[in-house]
Amino acid sequence: MKSYAIITDIHGNSSALKAVLNDINMRKINHIYCLGDIVGIGPDSSQVIQLLLKQNNISFVQGNHDLAVVAAYYDQEPPKGHHNERQHHKWLADRLDESEIIFLKEKPKRLLIQETNGIRLLFLHYHLDENEQFLPIDDEPSLEKLNQIYDDMNNQVVCFGHHHIVHQFRDHSCVYFNPGSLGCNHKSIARYGIIHIDETTITDELIEVPYNNRKFLQSYNELEVPDREFILKVFYGV
Repeated sequence: MKSYAIITDIHGNSSALKAVLNDINMRKINHIYCLGDIVGIGPDSSQVIQLLLKQNNISFVQGNHDLAVVAAYYDQEPPKGHHNERQHHKWLADRLDESEIIFLKEKPKRLLIQETNGIRLLFLHYHLDENEQFLPIDDEPSLEKLNQIYDDMNNQVVCFGHHHIVHQFRDHSCVYFNPGSLGCNHKSIARYGIIHIDETTITDELIEVPYNNRKFLQSYNELEVPDREFILKVFYGV
């Protein structure tokens, strides 16, 4: 059996990421797939990137906030939907080294993996249109809608993030799995997922890791993070 850890939407929360990586290291995990939005929202961009760079068995795709921080660093046009968040992303970008920006910039938007038994796994931040642009978030996701998006791709597993709530849909042909945001939660838990694959079975497992988020939440005010009142209320329920 192979087991793949799925982490997504860390959003600059190093405390949550440390808790998840510690949990992953206690399990028999073959590889980690990080599905984007490494940065944005949380202030710990550099700490998160450095933690991820220390992992030897990890692959990445790019998220919309990663793109927005890169655009802010280079004073480029922000991605669609991020114009009002420019000050926040610029503040984050100014706290990163260019090597860390390049790390964010060079990631692909999708990864397709094929197992030796023919099982195909697709990893991406969120559903993409024909121009490789992220689709708007669907607030009422369903198996039927997901099958329409991925109908002609012949994948047995599709893992994604972006929408911070958990998605677990499956039928006889495909498993769709979003473990929810690792770094943004109204409770002091960090979520990630595991995909288990053997010759005949694919299972998805949601893991919730408790951690102490007190210092992380306090850092918003200590660092005077732009838009902190809105962020703390919407993403952490504070």
